[in-house]
Amino acid sequence: MSNPRADFSPIFDRKPLKLPGGARVAVWPVINVEEWDINEPMARTVLPTPQGVSVIPDIPNFGWFDYGLRVGFWRLKQVLDNYGIRATVSLNASVCLSYPQLVEESLKSGWEILAHGFIQRVINKEPDERAVIRKTISTIREFTGAAPRGWMGPGLAETFDTPDILAEEGIEYIADWCNDDQPYPMKVKSGRLVALPYTVELNDIPVYLVQNHRSPELFERAKDHFDTLYREGEESARVMCVSTHPYITGAAHRIKYYGKIFEYIRQHDHVVFMTGSEILDWYLQEMKS
Repeated sequence: MSNPRADFSPIFDRKPLKLPGGARVAVWPVINVEEWDINEPMARTVLPTPQGVSVIPDIPNFGWFDYGLRVGFWRLKQVLDNYGIRATVSLNASVCLSYPQLVEESLKSGWEILAHGFIQRVINKEPDERAVIRKTISTIREFTGAAPRGWMGPGLAETFDTPDILAEEGIEYIADWCNDDQPYPMKVKSGRLVALPYTVELNDIPVYLVQNHRSPELFERAKDHFDTLYREGEESARVMCVSTHPYITGAAHRIKYYGKIFEYIRQHDHVVFMTGSEILDWYLQEMKS
């Protein structure tokens, strides 16, 4: 059956959207900062165990992830800080408690905090979905001083009730659906919820862990992706998300290609870099005009 959360709308039939300053493309860098519980099977693995058995603790795969927090995150941050670009951090709320320095340094750079569940575990496995959502929101609010406006489920997972619960709990935008190049309103029982154009195409998990591409792939793909959106954006604005994880793109052999993405985009006029909340506010204003 068709999408139960949104009306079908071909992008070339819509009223044109105009970005501030005549920009064609809003670039949305998202960095996913997660916490994996060493007492459980790892959220993802890079190294299989001998004999294919599942072990706890899974030291090599936990170490692979932990490298991202100790090293990879800071490489990604250095790249964006050097270009004066603010990221949106898709954050497991537990990171506020376990790795507070990462959150503190993100806030110092003016980055937005996007709720990404409490810990890296799909919402479908939680016995009380609403309780986890509330705990996530309250933990981020208490640490940062502001409630998150956006939500991304771990693994982009939702139940059939998730959007309704999020809207009821004050979340304003969601990044799970990955089915457009422009924001759009979602159907919820009460309140309002807007879907922002997150990505599985410019996302380092499918690019490197699923499709097994070489290190330059994310840059080459982002360049071609941007060229198309830049051309189309002359008529109606587009949003380009670039999604990365510290333990993947933050690796030494990939980080220079992350920088090349922004080096290339910076060569073009009519481009604006925005956080998720800035995209949301712009879109809502466009809908009023």
